[in-house]
Amino acid sequence: MQDDNAPPPATPAPAAPADAPPIDALLLAAARVVTFDRQRILTNASGFFFQRGERLFLVTSRHVMIDEPSKHYPDRVEIELHTDGRNMAQSTGFSMPLYRDGKSVWRQGRDTGGDVDVAVLEIERGALPKTAVYRAFTPDHLHQPPHAVEVGSTLLVVGFPLGFHDALHHLPVVRHAVNASPFGLRFQGKGYFLTDARTHRGTSGAPVVMRSRTGALAQGDLPWTLLGIHSSRMDVGTRDLKLDEALGLNCAWYADILLTLTKD
Repeated sequence: MQDDNAPPPATPAPAAPADAPPIDALLLAAARVVTFDRQRILTNASGFFFQRGERLFLVTSRHVMIDEPSKHYPDRVEIELHTDGRNMAQSTGFSMPLYRDGKSVWRQGRDTGGDVDVAVLEIERGALPKTAVYRAFTPDHLHQPPHAVEVGSTLLVVGFPLGFHDALHHLPVVRHAVNASPFGLRFQGKGYFLTDARTHRGTSGAPVVMRSRTGALAQGDLPWTLLGIHSSRMDVGTRDLKLDEALGLNCAWYADILLTLTKD
């Protein structure tokens, strides 16, 4: 399983110009996730917002919340929120506990293929800063048949590789990807499909999206179809580390698992 690295220390950012250009809503739907053990920073990862009805969730990889093989046991996560829509340089950290009364408060999934590397953590909306600026995917953003996602379709992965991001404006970076396996089929019986993209540690939990070209979704301020959640790089156990390059393929868990994880 792919580990995530601790981010570099944050530095104070100067104010952005008042006439800054509008920001693509896709960048405001992603969130930088930092895990903590009490006050000690553990790892950096990616995530995004998902809204269902009046409820708001943070979505990321399950191994960001807990990863037994690497002995990764954070007790809280912190995300970075913009607090001024006219000045992207203004942000604040928002901390959320992972346990309450000794029990985990995130939700994770399992299907016929085994554990699903996706987790959701409900965000207490009333505790958010009143001026918080973000965008959230909804069930309407999930892929709807019969619209096809052809092999080789252009996708984007929006996240924080190696913790890297626009530290002035607190925005993620976008990597280009293509769909590398038939969308809708469970690769090797697991609940994910493959993408061909250059990814790094810290990208775990990033949304994998495709531009929506038709329908009401394409006319909204977040015209993207949410296809999956990036999990980890895929490799071949028999690869000769000296002679063979890495595959460069990644696992993206199908985003429709969110309908199960966000049920009442």
